[in-house]
Amino acid sequence: MTMTQHGISVGIERINDAFMMTLTINGKLKHSDYEIIVPMLESAIAGVEQPKINALVDMREFNGWELRAAWDDLKLGLKHGRAFTKIAMIGNKKWEEYAAKVGSWFIAGDIIYFEDKTEACNWLNKSAD
Repeated sequence: MTMTQHGISVGIERINDAFMMTLTINGKLKHSDYEIIVPMLESAIAGVEQPKINALVDMREFNGWELRAAWDDLKLGLKHGRAFTKIAMIGNKKWEEYAAKVGSWFIAGDIIYFEDKTEACNWLNKSAD
């Protein structure tokens, strides 16, 4: 019997109206994963008029989406894309770098792909000049 692990681990911190979100994605995402993550995100930003979210997304164990989950991801980006200020995506596959570029079409803030977690965190923590 083989064990197939997939899903999203989420961490959310709120400081006044600013958010720091950490997402660790593993395996191949399914629609059922988005049925859990979307309400969590929406609950965290509920009641905040103009949320400002910085996110650290670790995709090093990510293997892609099922078709319906890819649609869920696109809808999430379209609905909440203006809330994100900075997204640092950490990966180790060339297609993940392309995914970050495509994601930037749907997100108002900056998305940068990194292969090193320390560099990603430093970028997120750097204030705008």
